[in-house]
Amino acid sequence: MANIKLENLTKRFGENTVVDRVNIEIPNGTLVSILGPSGCGKTTLLRMIAGFETPDEGSIFFDQDSVVNVPANKRNIGMVFQSYALFPHMTVEENVAYGLQQRKLSKEEIDARVKQVIDTVHMKEFQKRKPKQLSGGQQQRVALARALAISPRLLLLDECLSALDKKLRVEMQTELRKILEESKVTTFFVTHDQEEAMTLSDFIVVMNKGIIEQMGTPLEVYEKPKNKFVASFLGKANFFQSEDGTSFAVRPEKIHLSAEEQAGARQEGVITFITYSGNITSYTIECDGEAVLCEKQNVQIRENLKKGQKVFLRWDKDSEIELADE
Repeated sequence: MANIKLENLTKRFGENTVVDRVNIEIPNGTLVSILGPSGCGKTTLLRMIAGFETPDEGSIFFDQDSVVNVPANKRNIGMVFQSYALFPHMTVEENVAYGLQQRKLSKEEIDARVKQVIDTVHMKEFQKRKPKQLSGGQQQRVALARALAISPRLLLLDECLSALDKKLRVEMQTELRKILEESKVTTFFVTHDQEEAMTLSDFIVVMNKGIIEQMGTPLEVYEKPKNKFVASFLGKANFFQSEDGTSFAVRPEKIHLSAEEQAGARQEGVITFITYSGNITSYTIECDGEAVLCEKQNVQIRENLKKGQKVFLRWDKDSEIELADE
């Protein structure tokens, strides 16, 4: 396990700067998500940390040790890829043992460590099976066990849940978080999935066009996004202009709707679309030619609002998120 520090980390491909002077410092045992759209530089950043790409500028420290010139196979990093990259001809326990065998550990040490991590990921009853005999979620657990078996200083996960269907992906988010909290290993996730980042992380790094837009806890980044990009990428947001011309955002769940005008009403509009999603109903309201989204837990709904109905919108002043200029 290690404290991780990146200083002015920069990577260019030709004239294209894909990671631009990135600075991050992460305490030992922290679970970090690097979140951003395709092409924002998050995977390149992960590959530099792993040693698969060499930075053009900047430094990478594990604790106090500079590793920028250390080969990937000497950094003691565990990795889990989107494809899992399991050896198809090996059983679960053989896959998990592979990295330990490469380190020339004794058979007794290997057997004990393999048993420990297989138990951790709840795959004991499947340890004699080969990957093709496992479900996607089970393969993901094996890949994680193999990465954890070597007791890495750092664990890197690159879109490791994206190959799973949505229901299993949601289930695995919680399970993965439990496993990683038990292991206490510093972990970087790369993901474009905001829900995954919120669930798995102690800390979120939001990237865009090679730079860090914002860093913070999930609560900080969601409740206090610094700019329009972060507000719209991490969750949903409605954007408004203040009387002085400055911009602010209001989350859809913070907006209250009513058929009758009430004290504190901010805008009025017409419902143009209603989406029922089981626990949540989403309303799209046209207000002065702009679409405003409102979301309500169904247990909170007190009025049976209809498409085409005129409604009044209100929100508390402290629900307004001031945004920095882009």
